[in-house]
This record gives sequence, C-alpha cells and structure tokens, in this order.
Amino acid sequence: MVKKLIIFLAISITLNASIYQKNCVPCHKRLPIKIDKFFYRYLLKYSSAIETKYAIKLYLQNPQKESSILNPALLNRFGIKKKSKLNEEDLKKAIDEYWEIYKVFGKLR
Repeated sequence: MVKKLIIFLAISITLNASIYQKNCVPCHKRLPIKIDKFFYRYLLKYSSAIETKYAIKLYLQNPQKESSILNPALLNRFGIKKKSKLNEEDLKKAIDEYWEIYKVFGKLR
C-alpha cells in the first residue's frame, strides 16, 4: 500500500511539474554551477527582460560557443549544451518561468 502511494505521488508530481521543472532543472542539477548563476550572467550581459529572454532562447535553439555566456574556462570544462528539443511555445514558457523565478526587478529594496 505504501509503495503504491509513493508511486502515485511521484507520478502526480511529475505530471504537475512545469516545462521548466521537467526539462531544465534536472540537467542543471548535475552541474556544479547552479542554474541561477547562468541567469545572472545573462542579466549582466543583456540587462532587460526582452533581450535576456531572447538571448537565452537563441542560445537554446542553436547553441554556439560564440553566443555562450560562459567564460572560456567553463566552456572548455563543460562544453556547449545540446540543442533544446522543446518546441517554440514550450521553450517560451520555460524561459518565462525561469525569468520569474530569478528576476531581481521588483525584489530589490
């Protein structure tokens, strides 16, 4: 009975997880660099929500060394990520959620 309950809870959590939680977080958990650090690097380089989201989207759709926000040492260590398999709409939803979680605008006092 307990096993069935645990399996049911695991399945329901997976089904209710967002695109971002299902597709982005698991891979980044395996990296020694936390996912928020990527966000802050993008924000420092691109500043606005529109430009930051656009740059993330372009990189995820076509990862290139030249468009990466990682410094060369980290690129050599971890390489370029694989192209995202998410469709345009899901990618936008994932990036929007990522932005909402880590944005600093409106949070600073």
